[in-house]
Amino acid sequence: MRSFPLVAIALGLAACAALPTQRPSPFAASTDWRTVATNADRGRLRDWRTAFNHALDQARKAGRAAEIDREGALLVPDAAIGPVPIPNGRYRCRVIKLGAKSPGMLDYMAYPAFDCRVQQEKQLQSLAKLSGSQRHIGLLFAADPLRQVFLGSLVLGDENRAMQYGRDPDRDLAGWVERIGPARWRLILPYPAFESTLDVIELIPA
Repeated sequence: MRSFPLVAIALGLAACAALPTQRPSPFAASTDWRTVATNADRGRLRDWRTAFNHALDQARKAGRAAEIDREGALLVPDAAIGPVPIPNGRYRCRVIKLGAKSPGMLDYMAYPAFDCRVQQEKQLQSLAKLSGSQRHIGLLFAADPLRQVFLGSLVLGDENRAMQYGRDPDRDLAGWVERIGPARWRLILPYPAFESTLDVIELIPA
């Protein structure tokens, strides 16, 4: 497994939540996501549609079709309308977990909105979920006219530092950021290590 200084993230996310003006400091070895992403994450990004459809099928079979339909474009695989990049600023971010990773877990779980922030980091942007028990932190890379690539790490519980990207595959995150409405974006995270087949994070300007 390769390790990259994408998240030489010596940032305290707990402090960031308490002090919104404090800037996280992720760094990337390159602005080309293909040279930064691990082999496993390139596979997850490539197979995002398979993960999305499988996760939806799991949730619908569990009787959650009404909840899925109520979310509209958020839970439609090919809903991206562009353009990119997502604007810098503060966001309300709501996580929906689709498809149980293992027996006994829920196939659909929607959480209330948390605080997120997108901001400029030299040639790239960073995206950070600032509150909640699972906090995503990483960088956004140019991909195509409809999407950006997110590469980062997951911070859990009361931890105040994010693990360096590429060091622990259970903490690595890879996904696609897409605009799906006039002021609505999402981050699609296929095959996360914990709990679900797919995580979808809705991003609405705060």
